[in-house]
Amino acid sequence: MQKQIPTYNGTLRSHQLEVPACIAECSGIRIFGRRIKSLVFSTDVAIIKNVNADAIIAVYPFTPQPAITQSIISVSDVPVFVGVGGGVTNGPRSVRLAAYAEHQGAYGVVVNVPIENRTIMLIKEVVDIPVIATIVSDKMDFAARIAAGADILNVSGAAKTPEIVARIREKFPDVPIIATGGPAEETILPTIQAGANAITYTPPSTGVLFAAFMDKYRAQFQTE
Repeated sequence: MQKQIPTYNGTLRSHQLEVPACIAECSGIRIFGRRIKSLVFSTDVAIIKNVNADAIIAVYPFTPQPAITQSIISVSDVPVFVGVGGGVTNGPRSVRLAAYAEHQGAYGVVVNVPIENRTIMLIKEVVDIPVIATIVSDKMDFAARIAAGADILNVSGAAKTPEIVARIREKFPDVPIIATGGPAEETILPTIQAGANAITYTPPSTGVLFAAFMDKYRAQFQTE
C-alpha cells in the first residue's frame, strides 16, 4: 500500500526546481547518516538554493578554489561534494585542496579521471570524508581505483553510462556508485537498473528557466 505524503509548497517556492521523481527508485548511499539518492550537478548558487536534490556535486572546468567551495557550501541546505582536481590540478595541490575542503564542511571530494592512484592514497591519508573517483570508460582500471582508496565511483560515460555501471557492478557488487542519469526517466531508469545507487542530474541553466518566465510575461502584451 502506497503511503500518502502530506505536502506543503507555499507560494514563493512553488516553482522550485525538482529532480525527476524516478530517482527515488534507487537505493541511495548513506553518508554520515544521510541517505543520498539524488545529486544536482551545479555551481550556480541560485539553482543550488532552489532545488530539492539530496546533495550537490560541485565540479567545474577550472582550477578548484577554496573561495568557490566555501560559497557553495555556505548557500547549500544539503551536503556538497566538491571537485579537488585530477587533470591540470593534481598531486600535492589536490591533496591540500581535499584537506581544506573537509575543513570547510564538504561531505566528500571528487577527483577527475587523470588523477594518479598515488594521489588518491595521499588524499585518503588526510581526510575522513569519502573520496569519489570519476569513471568515464569500462576500459579504466576500477580495481586500482578502489585499491587506492576510492570510496565511491562516479560514472560519467554519457550514453554508455548504464553499460559502464553494469560492468562495474558485475565485478564489484558492493561498491557504491553514483552515475549521471541524463535529463529524463528514459535515460535515468536504465542507469538505476544497471546498478547505480545514486543519480546525478544536470538541471537546466537559470537562463533557460528564466526564459520561460519571460515568454509568459511577454505573452500578456501580445496583440492580434
